[in-house]
Amino acid sequence: MDWGTELWDQYDIIEKHTQSGLELVEKYVKFVKERTEIEQNYAKQLRNLSKKYNLKRGSKDEPECRFSSYQSFLDILNEMNDYAGQRELIAENMMMNICIDLTKYLQELKQERKTYLSEAKKAQQSLESTYKQLDSSKKRFEREWREAERAAQYAEKTDQDINATKADVEKAKQQAHMRAHVAEECKNDYAAQLQKYNKEQNQFYFNDMPLIFNKLQDMDERRVRKLAQGYILFSDTEKHVMPIIGKCLEGITKAGTNVNERNDSMAVIEQNKSGFERPGDVEFEDYSQGINRASSDSSLGTPKGPMDLLGKNRSKNFWLFSKKSKFTPERSMPTVTEDFAHLPPEQRRKRLQQKLEEIAKELQKEVDQSEALGKMKDVYEKNPQMGDPASLASQISQTSQNIERLRGELNKYETWLAEAGGRGETLRYRSHTFNNNGAHDVYSPDGAHSDESTPDASQAIYAEFDDDFEEEELTAPIGKCTAMYNFPGASEGTISMQEGEVLAVVEEDKGDGWTRVRRNNGDEGYIPTSYVTITLNK
Repeated sequence: MDWGTELWDQYDIIEKHTQSGLELVEKYVKFVKERTEIEQNYAKQLRNLSKKYNLKRGSKDEPECRFSSYQSFLDILNEMNDYAGQRELIAENMMMNICIDLTKYLQELKQERKTYLSEAKKAQQSLESTYKQLDSSKKRFEREWREAERAAQYAEKTDQDINATKADVEKAKQQAHMRAHVAEECKNDYAAQLQKYNKEQNQFYFNDMPLIFNKLQDMDERRVRKLAQGYILFSDTEKHVMPIIGKCLEGITKAGTNVNERNDSMAVIEQNKSGFERPGDVEFEDYSQGINRASSDSSLGTPKGPMDLLGKNRSKNFWLFSKKSKFTPERSMPTVTEDFAHLPPEQRRKRLQQKLEEIAKELQKEVDQSEALGKMKDVYEKNPQMGDPASLASQISQTSQNIERLRGELNKYETWLAEAGGRGETLRYRSHTFNNNGAHDVYSPDGAHSDESTPDASQAIYAEFDDDFEEEELTAPIGKCTAMYNFPGASEGTISMQEGEVLAVVEEDKGDGWTRVRRNNGDEGYIPTSYVTITLNK
């Protein structure tokens, strides 16, 4: 069944129905736009919430950050940030795949409908014009026929009139004959116009208008089908990101299961254990016996308990739970010293060991820099066109000074650690200094000199030079990641990846939902953090 056959006489109904259909598409587009605004606002609020409760820069080294409960909370904030990114993705896809697409399609439908209605109006106007011609010929035929009858009656009356002359009778007959001829012509014209109109009317009702109505029906059915696809996309857009949202929620669940109350308790002990012994019994001082008093006075120099260890006045009692109001800022905050002597023994040893490790790492970095400068100088000396060896003198001198300074600090902290009862073990390193000829000498950690052979001149100098500096130009990876989903990487600055692909992590997510990665071939770019599982180097 089609509109051209069943609704041949319902032009107004069809026009109204098609207009109503287009208005429904417009209404749905507005609905989806408002939904995307809700999603965007929701994502923005989630990001702001995560940012509000996340750690500030420089506070990641706070003692609380070592607790699993605190780390899990940070993991939840990161997962919420990724979750917000998925809500933004929903809004973006709905806008692109539904709103923009349907709006463009709607404009095409409006133009198509306008064309069909214009064709219908032209056909209607053509039929009306033909009908006017038919009506005009009909009225003329009617008028001329009456005039012919009147002329015939007059001729007959004149012929019967005895007073009329023969000329009058002949004239009346000629007039009647002429009128009859004109009436006959009008009759034939009316018959031709009637035939023409009937033909056009048949064409109008059985061909032209049914064809236009069927075109409008096809257009309306395509509109309904397109709108139905938009309804499905409304659901599929969210279904597409549900696996990733599920991963975010699984991450939150995992964060809860990763909390270990026992480990947190051990961390509290690790961070705050003083290393002091519990105070011993207070001796009885008998002032009735002079000798006892003398021996008691002589024992003041020997530490008996925490009052001596903490630098307290012996005349005051030692309490575990002191009233905060009785402490002045000078008493509650001991002066911080370079050797951490203000800390309890256990904490002092830990801080000294930590400081030693930091100095050793910094020293190793300077040693590596020294080696690189030495290689550069060798290359410049053998290949002057690549650079002037003298230009490296200031850098070599500065690096040597830094190495000597760090070595001195290393020895100083090792001495303090030994005094505190710890082990002075630091990272192994090789220290290079430079003689006047530009050759570099090797020193062991204890400062003893050792010889190291110079590079063989037959080696590929250019290759060695390039390899060394290519490695310095590339940022060292901080971990690796595995793609859970395909990512096209169509936007500028992004990189494509396939599900299961392993990439090197170069830069962590800064809170915007993107992580910078690198392939083995050196290609770098950003990928959505929520699309991968990341393992950072410890």
